[in-house]
Amino acid sequence: MRQLPLPRKGRGTFDNPPNRFERLVYQAEPCDEAAEERISPYTRLLRDPTRTILARNQSPDVGFTVSINPYRGCEHGCIYCYARPTHEWLGFSAGLDFETQILVKEEAPRLLQAALASPSWRPQPIALSGVTDPYQPAERSLRLTRRCLEVIVAWRNPVAIVTKSALVTRDIDLLTHLARVQAAAVFLSLTTLDPRLARLMEPRASSPTRRLEAIQQLHQAGIPTGVMVAPLIPGLTDHEMPAILRAAARAGARFAGHTIVRLPYGVGDLFSRWLAIHYPHRRNTVLNHLRAIRRGKLNDARWYTRMRGEGVLAESLHALFALLCRRTGLSPHGPQLSTAAFRPPASMDQLPLF
Repeated sequence: MRQLPLPRKGRGTFDNPPNRFERLVYQAEPCDEAAEERISPYTRLLRDPTRTILARNQSPDVGFTVSINPYRGCEHGCIYCYARPTHEWLGFSAGLDFETQILVKEEAPRLLQAALASPSWRPQPIALSGVTDPYQPAERSLRLTRRCLEVIVAWRNPVAIVTKSALVTRDIDLLTHLARVQAAAVFLSLTTLDPRLARLMEPRASSPTRRLEAIQQLHQAGIPTGVMVAPLIPGLTDHEMPAILRAAARAGARFAGHTIVRLPYGVGDLFSRWLAIHYPHRRNTVLNHLRAIRRGKLNDARWYTRMRGEGVLAESLHALFALLCRRTGLSPHGPQLSTAAFRPPASMDQLPLF
């Protein structure tokens, strides 16, 4: 039986499992685990030479068609993150690599400007981001998300943001311009109100308190703001859904959404090991709940069910969410964003990045 690795300070996962696409695996020599426990791997920012910036989605399970991801990989380190396996496409591991090897799309603002100026562009809402968080720690200094927002504001194209970071409040000045023409919405993802659980599960995301404060600040600025209770983890966080929705409504959230956790490819093993370290008494309960929802597996990739799950437990969570929305006055649907104000900038001088 494999010995469980020790936690690494400030990181969500504990090791780097092999990339599923690689045929050769490097096995390091055994080391002093007590010393290794004290080491938190440094974050490396790597240049991403992408030539396109708009990603198009065909899945009916998500509420957008076009998205922008200024970063690949995410330093927030959420242990359950469904995006972890995307790092394997780049030759990395879905484990520590995903939260320490961050690819940066330095040309994102210029590419976005070219995309919106293209005759083929049809104005429609853009999601920031579709995969990784646009306000992860690197954004504080690199400001790629802000520079993309500057382009969006110049064109008045609608945008919907989903984040776990209070850093989004830095860009209230830009979002306010879009909100005036019904072209902005922000969702704060809130999985738990327990600060200890949040620190273990989402080690470099903003604390639950700061996310609620961000909802309040955005609401007070007139920006349509909601909460995503996502993902719900049956047996670990699902009991917090009533408290989360009440707290978000008090902070000023107007709408809410939810999904049930899904653990594709290697994320299932990473999450299982994380439970064994931090919540061993709940591990079997959580995994069995997930298997009951996912047809005996930890993930079910079929369209129309992968976000919702199936069975009695899944349906009870959906029914509870609907009931709580009615009681808290939260709409279970986000605002309808408008493209009516879209137009080319009067002058390219309006774009600060140029």
